[in-house]
Amino acid sequence: MFAKILIANRGEIACRIIETAHRMGVATVAVYSEADAAARHVALAGEAVLIGGPAPAESYLRGARLIEAALASGAGAIHPGYGFLSENPEFVEAVEAAGLVFIGPSASAIRAMGLKDAAKRLMAQAGVPVVPGWQGEDQDPAHLSRAAAEIGWPVLIKAVAGGGGKGMRKVSRAEDFADALLSAQGEARTAFGNPAVLIEKYITAPRHIEVQVFGDGTRAVHLFERDCSLQRRHQKVIEEAPAPGMTEAMRAAMGAAAVRAAEAIGYKGAGTIEFIVDGSQGLQPDRFWFMEMNTRLQVEHPVTEAITGVDLVEWQLRVAAGEPLPARQEDLQIRGHAFEARLYAEDVPAGFLPATGRLDHLRFPPGIRADSGVREGDSISPWYDPMIAKIITHGPTREIALRKLSAALGATEVAGSVTNLGFLSALAAHEGFARGEVDTGLIERDLSLLTREAGPQPEDLAAATLAAAGLWEGAAPLTGFALWEPLKQWVTLEGPEGVQRIGLSFTGPDRAEIDTGSAVMLCERRAGGWWIGGRPARQRLRRSGRVVDVFARGSFRYILQDPLDRAVAAGGGGNVTLSPMPGLVKAVFVRPGQRVSQGDRLAVLEAMKMEHMLTAGRDGEIAEVLVEPGSQVEAGAALITLAEEAE
Repeated sequence: MFAKILIANRGEIACRIIETAHRMGVATVAVYSEADAAARHVALAGEAVLIGGPAPAESYLRGARLIEAALASGAGAIHPGYGFLSENPEFVEAVEAAGLVFIGPSASAIRAMGLKDAAKRLMAQAGVPVVPGWQGEDQDPAHLSRAAAEIGWPVLIKAVAGGGGKGMRKVSRAEDFADALLSAQGEARTAFGNPAVLIEKYITAPRHIEVQVFGDGTRAVHLFERDCSLQRRHQKVIEEAPAPGMTEAMRAAMGAAAVRAAEAIGYKGAGTIEFIVDGSQGLQPDRFWFMEMNTRLQVEHPVTEAITGVDLVEWQLRVAAGEPLPARQEDLQIRGHAFEARLYAEDVPAGFLPATGRLDHLRFPPGIRADSGVREGDSISPWYDPMIAKIITHGPTREIALRKLSAALGATEVAGSVTNLGFLSALAAHEGFARGEVDTGLIERDLSLLTREAGPQPEDLAAATLAAAGLWEGAAPLTGFALWEPLKQWVTLEGPEGVQRIGLSFTGPDRAEIDTGSAVMLCERRAGGWWIGGRPARQRLRRSGRVVDVFARGSFRYILQDPLDRAVAAGGGGNVTLSPMPGLVKAVFVRPGQRVSQGDRLAVLEAMKMEHMLTAGRDGEIAEVLVEPGSQVEAGAALITLAEEAE
């Protein structure tokens, strides 16, 4: 076994590899970019090496720098994780030329599966079923159009290189083919430097089912299947294992085909054979076809680990160190059911746009597996994938595992960035999904329903008001009230529905009425906590300074407005305009040398999907504008300065 390995990756996969390596007594070396200096994987590893700037091309894609770091640190092997250089055969050859071990497949195996058209020809020769289609050197549009017509509409145009849905277009009519081809080729050229495409028969009720394989270079085994049909724009959202509706006959056929595929290229390590399945008449052994092979560990590998009890990273290390396969096929069994949901920092209503922000609060419920590369207090970097965590649940049956996933998503708390948590919760509660009626078109068909935001309810605003008044955690009910005034105070909160002035009055020692303007909520404090509107309060709250986060069917942020200081926070006697919270600068209205008056607009800050107008704290002249539209800023960052006033 290796004494020390270098992990040529970042984020949750680097943390995942470190966890297993340390359990096995293997020392680890992390690498990091300038943007990742304080990242979780850096803190977990035994050593860490700076490899370059924040852009991947300046750091994680610098193969020579990674090899140099491994040699300098005394590592004997490099684990590539997934993404970056994990499927780059030139990097594999360079690692081995340096006298190091690459923890993964050979360069020849990666090349064999690197181009979809060549891979399909190889798989057909190995007896693996492939989707009816055309692939070849002739990329003439007229020839491709004739090939598509012979296959039969609808067809799918796919780039021969790359993945992630880029260079892929569905075409249902002959008259649409030319434009779709041009678009697919252009996208493929930009993304992969290769405009070549292939044509496939489009499966009308498709399911994406993949098989986990593991080889030692000579023989291979499969660790059963995963269903990855819940996708949006060809990106996986929730994965599960095993596949719902799978029969023993089809599982045996798919597993055997996957093993043939792996053994045909002398595969070594963990890999995934992806199949497209026609689910229109149930799962049948003659209705699945090879799509591609991922020659690396997959993002969704935890569901396979959950149902088999196998640590795939441990297997990777052992086989790369020269050991034989740790198990025979007959030793492997399925135990229960597992789900994985990908929690991202992204703005779902804005079209699932990646988001940034500081994670002011991050909590996962006990009893689940949460693979994460970030911690509370970390910032979501604009340089990399905005994944926050993978939430994994396991149960004896699919129904129980799905209920556990739904409960886990409902109990997960994230504040400081917008996320897809509400979308994942809606998907986990989808009736068709619960019945196992899954296909790759489910999300798009029900997208409006799944992305319909459940806004805050009056009881959420009431809970936020209690917290803003300092009463949620158990302060004396009459705190802040005076004997010579009515037992009523006003709380001004800025939240998802704008700025609201809320009346809070006590009608008894443990009874309060909260007037939100649209409703009057009766709040009572009982032995178990607050009751709102006659029911126990289900919300979970967090208050930090003037910010109150309410976790209920998602996350809602409220900001307590100080009536004595409605202008933006300022320092240096009003000379410096500070950011009141982490956010994105949406607009700047001033320039150096410009005169402003107290209360004039300076800039707009967007945080938690709310826009906050920043205004001048006094009259004066703008000295510096330190940000520009599009800047991501932290709480307390200086944005705009005023010139010093003459005495």
